[in-house]
Amino acid sequence: MIAVDSSSWIAYLAGASGPDVAAVEDALAERQVCLPPVVLTELLSDPKLPRAVAELLAELPLLDPSAGYWERAGRLRSRVLAARRKARLADVLIAQSCLDHRVALITRDRDFRHFARLARLKLTA
Repeated sequence: MIAVDSSSWIAYLAGASGPDVAAVEDALAERQVCLPPVVLTELLSDPKLPRAVAELLAELPLLDPSAGYWERAGRLRSRVLAARRKARLADVLIAQSCLDHRVALITRDRDFRHFARLARLKLTA
């Protein structure tokens, strides 16, 4: 399984190109895509999201939080902030979901590189 961040979903749905979009296409074709819950929330928040896309997203497996998730996310954010790096709350929650489930993240958002360096989040694209 591989998780996809909102930034790559938005690029994919807009018909953009790039290594992350190609990775999304491959993961979809191989039925390997999963979603951190925050990504699903971000995408479904778009009032212009086509119904067919919302239905597709609803069918994808979610990376449900496990016991201690919120505490681990708080400690992760603290570590990144202590290193004087950007740690938006949504990004922290996405990164922690991927870390807990040991899945890589497809993203074009460079802010996730801090989680890769400090917490060994595996990034793709």
